[in-house]
Amino acid sequence: MRLDKWLWAARFYKTRSLAQQAIAAGQVRLAGERVKPAHEVKTGNEILLRKGDVQWEVVVAGRSDRPGPAEEAQKLYAETAASRAERERRMDLRRWGTEPARGLKGRPTKRDRRLLQKLPVLDAQSPDDGEA
Repeated sequence: MRLDKWLWAARFYKTRSLAQQAIAAGQVRLAGERVKPAHEVKTGNEILLRKGDVQWEVVVAGRSDRPGPAEEAQKLYAETAASRAERERRMDLRRWGTEPARGLKGRPTKRDRRLLQKLPVLDAQSPDDGEA
């Protein structure tokens, strides 16, 4: 069975062409090696799969050449315990705290500078500094 068909049937990718593109980009590795989309997948093979910042390490438990219900797709692979723990840890980090400066890129633009200048200026003197 082809690797791209298996990834599609296991519902890691929505279409077979997306699975082929991911394999060609090096986001899918079979036993730690880069392979082609037509590489043969056998039961017991270890697949390392990356989508964005999420990474799965799965062992092939079954083969199917067409996608079926989600319950059947989950029976096609078994995720390693270390992979599941790391993925859950990353999800918790993403859920509980985003980096505040992640959206900032480079220097402020002219528009940003003008918005900063419109902000009210706070006086250094407090209201009870002897004005009575």
